[in-house]
Amino acid sequence: MHKSKILVVDDEEIMRCSLSDWLKEDGYDVLAVEDGYQALEKIKKEEWDLAIVDLKMPKMDGIEVLKRVNKSKPGLPVIIITAYATVDSAVMAIKEGAADYVVKPFNPEEISRVVARLVEHQRLIKDNIHLRKELTKRFKFQDLVGKSSNMLKVIEMIKTVAPTNSTVLIRGESGTGKELVARAIHELGPRKKFPLIAAACGAIPESLLEAELFGYEKGAFTGAVSQHKGRIEMADNGTLFLDEIGDISLKTQVDLLRFIQEREFRRVGGNTPIKVDIRIIAATNKHLEKMIAKGEFREDLYYRLNVITIEIPSLRERREDIPILAEHFLEKFSLSTGKTFHGFSEQTMQVLVDYDWPGNIRQLENSIEHAVVVANEPEIHTKFLPQMLVTLETQRYETKPYLSLEEVEKNHILTVLKTQNWNIKKTADFLGINRVTLYNKIKKYQFRKK
Repeated sequence: MHKSKILVVDDEEIMRCSLSDWLKEDGYDVLAVEDGYQALEKIKKEEWDLAIVDLKMPKMDGIEVLKRVNKSKPGLPVIIITAYATVDSAVMAIKEGAADYVVKPFNPEEISRVVARLVEHQRLIKDNIHLRKELTKRFKFQDLVGKSSNMLKVIEMIKTVAPTNSTVLIRGESGTGKELVARAIHELGPRKKFPLIAAACGAIPESLLEAELFGYEKGAFTGAVSQHKGRIEMADNGTLFLDEIGDISLKTQVDLLRFIQEREFRRVGGNTPIKVDIRIIAATNKHLEKMIAKGEFREDLYYRLNVITIEIPSLRERREDIPILAEHFLEKFSLSTGKTFHGFSEQTMQVLVDYDWPGNIRQLENSIEHAVVVANEPEIHTKFLPQMLVTLETQRYETKPYLSLEEVEKNHILTVLKTQNWNIKKTADFLGINRVTLYNKIKKYQFRKK
């Protein structure tokens, strides 16, 4: 895992050494220099995640270093530290763009918390920049690729709504790619130069969710030793993605509704209203209408979020995309593992297409990764698939020592029908028969589209 690089700038040797030791213990890659000129030279030549700069230094003070860093590397966060704490110096540091301001003497826990927050914020921004570059270079909706009519409708909807600033509600089962859709909307929209900040509402404990979304002021509660920006504030000018929106409590629903209506909020423990300009995209796998009927979800919040809805089909509703996705993931994991494969055996592909994939694309991706890791042959066979899928294969093909020609034909026609999403013309063309013959086979074998 990449270590975050931190540059420490302080003319006092004991402070340089102490800060370096503390930060190295926290797992960071740290370099300490004694003056601003050395710091600017290092910043010019190398990439850094964070700089910690003393305010009072000979040759060049911390404010001047901060100004020059902001000109040469405007995205690099700088923490100003000083033993000469005054309101004027604090205001000046923040005005010049300091990410935070810490007063000496401070303990290791305090500096660790401030640094961890800023490094995480920087990581989120870098992830988004990297994603934007990748999508700009070859934007194919990533794992949303597909030729099924269901998926093409989703992609067309993304292209339609992305250029607007409208709120979007993405609905679909777990693992269908709701976050990918949100990122695609953001990357094709007017806010693509700013970050997309995601909040997995279902993964954050309710006791912490309010602070994570809205942030908090120093002293707001036990452990709040410094000011903390929430996800909403981090997303200013960009996009806020609220994943698993159906999992938030009624209390947080009220706070969120108020923010959406007014586009301003207060940090926990704060009195100053903060205005932000963001686009909101929410996602859920829950049936919100049923939750409203039970009193578990606010109807007014639902209508605020449900301006434009995008329904993502499950993988079993777009079976003809499974071969495309399987090949996509095979290429992806072949590159990451350094292995070379010729593709899937016909029997393996049949298993992949026939399986119902309750975990959707995420489960398919995991299954292909499993196969790539364990495979020791140039072709992916069923024996390399996860045990659950291998068991399915055994049930289908090994319950009888041999299959009759009629059974082989039946299985083959049904597989092709599914991969072609029950398009009769395409299926007939693929099988090399006319449509009348195909209709007769469907009638003979009593196939039913599910």
